[in-house]
Amino acid sequence: MAKLYIVGTPIGNLGDISPRSAETLRAADIIACEDTRHSRPLLDHIGAKGRTIAYHKFNEAECARKIADMVKEGKNVALITDAGMPSVSDPGAEVVALCRKEGLDVESVPGPSAVTTAVALCGIKGAGFVFLGFLPEKQSERRRAVERAAAACLPIVIYAAPHDVKKLAAELGGLLGDRKVYAVREMTKLHETVTESTLLSFDCEERGEIVLVIEGAEEENELLSLAPEEHLARYIEGGMDKKEAVKRVAAERGVPRNEIYKLTL
Repeated sequence: MAKLYIVGTPIGNLGDISPRSAETLRAADIIACEDTRHSRPLLDHIGAKGRTIAYHKFNEAECARKIADMVKEGKNVALITDAGMPSVSDPGAEVVALCRKEGLDVESVPGPSAVTTAVALCGIKGAGFVFLGFLPEKQSERRRAVERAAAACLPIVIYAAPHDVKKLAAELGGLLGDRKVYAVREMTKLHETVTESTLLSFDCEERGEIVLVIEGAEEENELLSLAPEEHLARYIEGGMDKKEAVKRVAAERGVPRNEIYKLTL
């Protein structure tokens, strides 16, 4: 029976392709690529001859339907992205959901992932981490995502574009405080680097693929056991500016600032 295969591919070093991933791609009738030109060197490297089609965020809904129909027609389709695992901050989730909904077989062929590779390189300790991928473009949505993540008191992992990584670090510093951050660049490639700094004194070369690994809160905030209005009052009574107190409480509780601001009226 034909299947949709979700295939992990190298995040930089072609030598990281697994034997199973290479075998799956060579056997596939159709290879759905995020960018066919980007994937061609890898496919040539392993001798994959299947027909390639483009499956990316701009045609995801339309192409998901076509891929599901191909599987129904008996074609084995392998889904890959430019690097790493499909559906993890990359296209893929829509076609996987559609195939599952229609009772089609879906199989994962795991491979490298930038998020786990970055966390491993940093040597941070903890019971887990919060992965946010690429943050939303709208500032209000970005803030809400970060504030919710902060409530877990765990390290936070974020994908960042090189051209605005310093601006992003400063914004995160305003939301989270001056936490330690690791900027991990060019993983598995020749110039792989891990730069340790803080969000408000951020240091990182603005080039290549970048993953930010931000340390979690040192310990759980005891004020979270209080009612929100009591939490806010503690900071204000301690001499903190009202505006800063609202910002801090909202971040620590992972709620919108306007919810806390209403408590001051």
